[in-house]
Amino acid sequence: MAAVHKFKLKKEDTVEVIAGKDKGKRGRILKILREKDRVLVEGVNIVKKAKKRRKQQDRGGIVEIEAALHSSNLMIVCKKCGPTRIGHRIEGETKIRVCRKCGEAL
Repeated sequence: MAAVHKFKLKKEDTVEVIAGKDKGKRGRILKILREKDRVLVEGVNIVKKAKKRRKQQDRGGIVEIEAALHSSNLMIVCKKCGPTRIGHRIEGETKIRVCRKCGEAL
């Protein structure tokens, strides 16, 4: 069983793949699977899957869907400086995520 740690990435973040067959591709996070440390990214890690017909009007056959990537293979993208690490800053009562390169809020 993998140790579940606190995710720095959140749903709807723009991320870039830094390792694997889709290295360099960017996309939005669709879903986070915390218990497996994996993330589903829009348009990245497309795999073919055989789908069975469920209803009369459904199309069966081979479909292309996004598969989950390990969170360590992703890096958040800052609007100013591109792929970066995430830092934190406390402003008043709230803790915000900031870009480690330029310090801008993510």
